[in-house]
Amino acid sequence: MGRASLFFVAFVAFSAAAFPPPARAAEAPFESSLVRLAEILGSLHFLRNLCGEPGEQWRGEMEKLLQAENPDPARRAKFVASFNRGYRSFAGTYTSCTASATAAISRYMKEGEALTREVAARYGN
Repeated sequence: MGRASLFFVAFVAFSAAAFPPPARAAEAPFESSLVRLAEILGSLHFLRNLCGEPGEQWRGEMEKLLQAENPDPARRAKFVASFNRGYRSFAGTYTSCTASATAAISRYMKEGEALTREVAARYGN
């Protein structure tokens, strides 16, 4: 290894020690619940439309969540990605409304309601 390479390695090591990356803000204790709720809303948006309830109700609920949270761009992207993951997970599986799709709707409705109540009870004003 040449002198220039050694100098570069030493400089990088010194820079990393002298200038650590900025500390990330601590994640809110309810963050994982909200991310899961966004995924549930995406799933419901697909499934309810598939099973004969056309409309934008669940996408609208997602918009309300985003408005209430007013997240920074990175956090917003995380919520949107979770909503889209929920939508796509069922879009890749179901092409028509089946008994299992209806059962999934019921499960997700219950889980979403439970998450909403839990977050509101524990962290609401």
